[in-house]
Amino acid sequence: MMANPIDRRSVLAGTAVGGAALASGGAQAQRRATADPGQIYELRTYRLVHGPMRTRLDSYLREAFIPAARRAGCGPIGVFIAAIGPGSPSVHVLIPHPSITDFAALPGKLSDDPVYKKTADPFLNVAPDAPAYASLDVKLMRAFPHFPRVEIPGATRTNQARIFELRTYFSHSDRAGATKIEMFDTGGEIEIFRRNGLNPVFFAQDLTGQRLPSLTYMLTFPDLATREKNWKSFIADPDWHQLITTPGLTDPEITTGIDNQILTPVPYSQI
Repeated sequence: MMANPIDRRSVLAGTAVGGAALASGGAQAQRRATADPGQIYELRTYRLVHGPMRTRLDSYLREAFIPAARRAGCGPIGVFIAAIGPGSPSVHVLIPHPSITDFAALPGKLSDDPVYKKTADPFLNVAPDAPAYASLDVKLMRAFPHFPRVEIPGATRTNQARIFELRTYFSHSDRAGATKIEMFDTGGEIEIFRRNGLNPVFFAQDLTGQRLPSLTYMLTFPDLATREKNWKSFIADPDWHQLITTPGLTDPEITTGIDNQILTPVPYSQI
């Protein structure tokens, strides 16, 4: 059995389409001005059904996949449970890759890793009547030019309680999508986030997905009460009001919808 269940060729084909769609936007030019080319984020969503699936998947991720992926140069790797929002029960796995080439090379590296092959064998050779997940979705993303890699929360380093918010913004056209990216990346929105306690983990342009163009980002908070308080502070921020009312930057002009989930990290998550 192959070392990785993902059809890499299909995902890479989607990447080429998604990347070309926004090539005319300002994000490409901004990226050329930075020294860090930025990470590629692979977001896997394992759809589960209640029962032993979660235990099997946890064992694979904790004991086989994450150690092998780190040896291959990926990471840090985050693993999260969907606590609030669509898709429960599901497990999200965020895998930062140094480049698109490294993303494509990971299955081969896993196949050549004898430790991985041994520890992953129960997962890879699971019986059809005892699967480890019901289905798998994969989204590929490219880090914003001026937010080129994952920021590890301080609460992760000190093993404190934390939650995460995963948000995706959709736009009606390539130009509108590029404008929304620029609002965050160079327009000051990320700085307003930080000032109001909306602590970012990553910001990325979606390269694959069903509703392109879109962007995805992740925030972290100690708890839901802090999240609610800090979002209220952000909404009341005068700089945010000035930005969001600027002609050409208003929500009706560049954003058609938002998906939102609240996630909790598993104990072995590295984010």
